[in-house]
Amino acid sequence: MDALFEIKGMTCSACSSRLEKVINNMDGVKHASVNLATESLAVNFDKESTSVTEIIKTVEMSGFEATEKIEGTEVALPISGMSCSACSSRLERVLNMTDGIVKAGVSLPGESAIIKFNSAIISLRQIRLIIKDLGFEAGEIQSAQDAQKNFETRRKQNEAKLALMKKKLIYALTFTVPLLIITMGHMVGMPLPNFISPHHSPLGFALIQLFLTMPVLWFGKDFYIHGFPNLMRGTPNMDSLIAVGTSAAVVYSLWNFIEIALGVDPQARAMDLYFESAATIITLILLGKFQEGRAKSRTSEAIEKLMDLTPAKAILLENGEQISTPIEEIGPGDNILIRPGDRVSADGTVYEGHSEIDESMLTGESMPVSKSEGDAVAGGTVNTGGGALKVRVKNVGENTVLSRIIKLVQDAQGSKAPISSLADTVSFYFVPSVMTIAVLSGLSWYFFSAEPFSFALRIFISVMVIACPCAMGLATPTAIMVGTGRGAQLGVLVKSGEALETAGKINTMIFDKTGTLTYGQPELVDTFVASGQNGEELLALAASAEKQSEHPLARAVLRAAEKTGISLPETTSFNAVAGLGIATKTGGHSMLLGNQEYLNRNFVGGLDEKKARDAASSFESAGQSPLYIAKNGKLAGIMAIADKIKKEAPATIKKLHALGVKTVMLTGDNEKVARTIAKSAGINEVVAQVMPDRKAEVVNREKAQGRKVAMIGDGINDAPALASADLGIAMGTGIDVAIESGDIVLMKGDLSGVLTALALSRATVRNIKQNLFWAFAFNVLGIPVAAGALYIFGGPTLSPMFAAAAMSLSSVTVVTNALRLKFFTIEN
Repeated sequence: MDALFEIKGMTCSACSSRLEKVINNMDGVKHASVNLATESLAVNFDKESTSVTEIIKTVEMSGFEATEKIEGTEVALPISGMSCSACSSRLERVLNMTDGIVKAGVSLPGESAIIKFNSAIISLRQIRLIIKDLGFEAGEIQSAQDAQKNFETRRKQNEAKLALMKKKLIYALTFTVPLLIITMGHMVGMPLPNFISPHHSPLGFALIQLFLTMPVLWFGKDFYIHGFPNLMRGTPNMDSLIAVGTSAAVVYSLWNFIEIALGVDPQARAMDLYFESAATIITLILLGKFQEGRAKSRTSEAIEKLMDLTPAKAILLENGEQISTPIEEIGPGDNILIRPGDRVSADGTVYEGHSEIDESMLTGESMPVSKSEGDAVAGGTVNTGGGALKVRVKNVGENTVLSRIIKLVQDAQGSKAPISSLADTVSFYFVPSVMTIAVLSGLSWYFFSAEPFSFALRIFISVMVIACPCAMGLATPTAIMVGTGRGAQLGVLVKSGEALETAGKINTMIFDKTGTLTYGQPELVDTFVASGQNGEELLALAASAEKQSEHPLARAVLRAAEKTGISLPETTSFNAVAGLGIATKTGGHSMLLGNQEYLNRNFVGGLDEKKARDAASSFESAGQSPLYIAKNGKLAGIMAIADKIKKEAPATIKKLHALGVKTVMLTGDNEKVARTIAKSAGINEVVAQVMPDRKAEVVNREKAQGRKVAMIGDGINDAPALASADLGIAMGTGIDVAIESGDIVLMKGDLSGVLTALALSRATVRNIKQNLFWAFAFNVLGIPVAAGALYIFGGPTLSPMFAAAAMSLSSVTVVTNALRLKFFTIEN
């Protein structure tokens, strides 16, 4: 078996050589190769002798960190036939134990499986056969676009399914209610006609029960169709519990019915029938399933609302005409018209017109955003202004921002949180354990007590029926589905259940400065001009030199030059030194632009002059970054560039401190400027003059102290730090957001989104814990009571009918509790 690992902590070839030697000496390892450049370890090993876990442990004992690189083909398959968490747990376990499958995750509420597999070892056809052999059916693979196109179809199918469940429930109630009246009525003095009275006509009493029970069993036939085959396969599920429990009641009652017909003590046998228990159990389970299905259908409302945003048609501008065109026929490069009140049909750029766009469903920002020529717009947003916009299409279909957001939310809703592992493990063993407890309880009461067989049978049925693995299986995924959906509505995209859970545990938050704590739009605010130099010429030279640079300070200088309208001299050579500055040949002069250290390294004269030092100190004290400019080896001037701190930053940092979260700011600025900005924001720890590649070191330093670390940055030059952190949070500005970066994406460039993410995480995890409590409580308390634990001490037993009601109630309680997250808000 081959495995690939990402290795952290290697600093030189001695590290890689030592690690390679250690791994090659492991039992079962056939060949191991360490690549220092790519920081990776490739291992070919015998899985009978060692494992991925053992390899990772050996790497860690050698002083490094290892993470398995999961590579392969990933598909999402709809799965039908799952009835409870025992089904999803069993399917997931079997798939993950199959050779060639790298990772499989099965979602019960989502009725889907996300499977990553090595196509060189196993094919999708073989995976389908495995799923089928387990009693389930795998649907067709769907791309993000196909999934969105078919969402309406699936919604209609769910509505049809609910309608059928409702119809079955009504029919079952039609027969069960009179059955209960007949069987229970005479116990409270309700008169019955003699031909169905147990005292006058025991056979008539038994016949009417049998007549009313059989249709109910028919309406609940799915429990038997799925339950018994799964039992025969040795993989029982909730349907198996219902099927066996109700069948035992029916078979026992049929035997008594035959004895009544044969005249064997008919009156006593008439009082020992359990037809009404079987019928009532089926009806109550149908009721619970209907309520559960109706509640589950509401967990995906957030996605439904997002999918409803895309209009069916667009107004195509072609040869001076306005043509109403299906959205599927619009492509990149087409020109479309967005009238006031219209939804934007696709992602694109405004090339004519001015208006206001409501982006609230994408970013959570309630205020409309002004759009004019050159601005980007996203499909699904609304033109709420009074002007029309002409837009050149850039992205359509699954490449649009909206489609990518929907895909992210869908993936997150199908993912699992670490907290779910306990429930998954319990669910896998739960049904066989319950069946064992039911059999042992029934036999114990029959053989070791004076109670009759009918009492033991009632105990057996009650234990079988009250046990419900569904509630445990639904506890985590329903909360994640609703929580991630609500996050999307608030402009916080959470990419996985693991990220959602981790966010609530964060106790160190590391901020990048530019674009995160500040607006990321630095402006030239002041200039010191050295003696003998001309200010206008200095700006022209600096702007021309910086024209090829992508640094934010360079853009600030260019914007300042553009405002004055001065002409720029020609730059004939350009060389950038990361984190320090640039060297150019501009207008016939040798130019150096950068920080003080860069000019010192190049022995620039004039840096020690008092006026220059005072100017630089004044700029730094005001939180302005000094950009030193040298011409022909001598200091020509210093430009002060400032990036305003975001207005919400101080309040956000203050609330984070109140939550016990330590805050750190990273920046390439010098110490004095950094501390001034950090003080304004309320951050008390600063790491200044840090290169982009060293940001990950700061993250790892905090992690080494045992802290849970979140890194928040713009998702581009902060990528290494985002990846190293326990939680990477990418700041965005809605349409321009780097959606693929980070574990959580804040769709608007508002720092308060961090508080929303943390609060949503804590609310969701709290909700999951509540769900798990109720799921376990129903079973931990219910099963002993059903087994007759209270009866031993003179207490009551649990009727199978009440057991069925409790079982149904457990699932409904869990799903209903999860739905409360739809109303999650955070106080400002």
